[in-house]
Amino acid sequence: MKTSALTLVLTGSLLLTAACQPPSAGTPKAVVAPPAVPVQVAVARQADVPRVIESVGAIQALRSVAVKSQVDGMIAQIHFKEGDEVKAGDLLVTLDRRPFENSLRIVRADLANVRAEAAKATADLERYLQLSQQDAVSKELLAQLNTKTETTRAQVQAKEAAVANAELLLGYTQIRAPIAGRTGQLVLHEGALVKANDVSQSIVAINQLAPIAAAFAVPERALNEIRAALQRGDAVVTVTDRASGLSRSDGRLSFFDNAVDATTGTITLKATFANADLALWPGQFVQVQTRTGIDRGAIVVPTAAVQTGQASTQVFIVRPNRTIEIRPVQVLRTSGDDSLLAGGVQAGETVVTDGHLRLLPNSTVEPKNLAAFTGETPKPAAPKS
Repeated sequence: MKTSALTLVLTGSLLLTAACQPPSAGTPKAVVAPPAVPVQVAVARQADVPRVIESVGAIQALRSVAVKSQVDGMIAQIHFKEGDEVKAGDLLVTLDRRPFENSLRIVRADLANVRAEAAKATADLERYLQLSQQDAVSKELLAQLNTKTETTRAQVQAKEAAVANAELLLGYTQIRAPIAGRTGQLVLHEGALVKANDVSQSIVAINQLAPIAAAFAVPERALNEIRAALQRGDAVVTVTDRASGLSRSDGRLSFFDNAVDATTGTITLKATFANADLALWPGQFVQVQTRTGIDRGAIVVPTAAVQTGQASTQVFIVRPNRTIEIRPVQVLRTSGDDSLLAGGVQAGETVVTDGHLRLLPNSTVEPKNLAAFTGETPKPAAPKS
């Protein structure tokens, strides 16, 4: 028993001594791989990307008229309600007709009087002309009669013009809509006195709402591109209400200003929209997109994937084994949050969009967006029991 115990003690001492000795120079060391770098990724895609010029615009009525009276008078009756849709020629306001009717009666009476005088002068001249053939009338008398006849004829013409003017003024007591559109706020009501062509006040304003226009300004450098697209038939204008998100894409360029604003370096354009549903409203501010063409089959990556290197712009490609390859690329242009590349990346390749600072060539990564990297849809976690 003592021999066995001694043997166990000696064996334990030898094992402890061997464990405490350093490894020999010929023993290989274990290699510890650096941890994978977590990154966000996206997949490059091939798409048809429109070329769009962004700007801010305002909706304007194609035609807007301030309705005013053409004669002095008192409003007798209003024939519409505020906000009504009216057609051109619809009766809007009636003024008190009585003063104009009385004026018309007076000038008609004057016309009848001078017509009677003209008829008598003409009859006298014809009678004395017959007597002059018998040398029974002096030439001086004939001249006087002829002058009187011409004078009364001129008076008849003057009175006829006065009657026509009085009838015109009487017609102005009925104020009609000059255009089709929607009426605004009624400024004057029954009993109010109006002045002819009052520059300081109108009765109501009418705005044409369909069709309607959007006015916006684009940089001077975009003018030639837009004009070329208009000639090709590719120019499409879309407006979006910044509050509601409502969008209309049936805009047709209808106006180019005749000069570039030297202060801002922009030029004003207008696009016309059918606006049959009256979704666009005068004075409304909208986001305007003018499409001048489409880049077909372009390679598109998120703009966040494009980094600025020492020599050029570059992207970080994730290989199938989850290691990194750095490739130089050339950006053609940006569109929203995307960049269009001129080669360097193929559709379907995975690019890093976040986490670039810790990456080197051949670094191992751990994509956070596994669905974008593997092409698989993540399965929902099983509910805990």
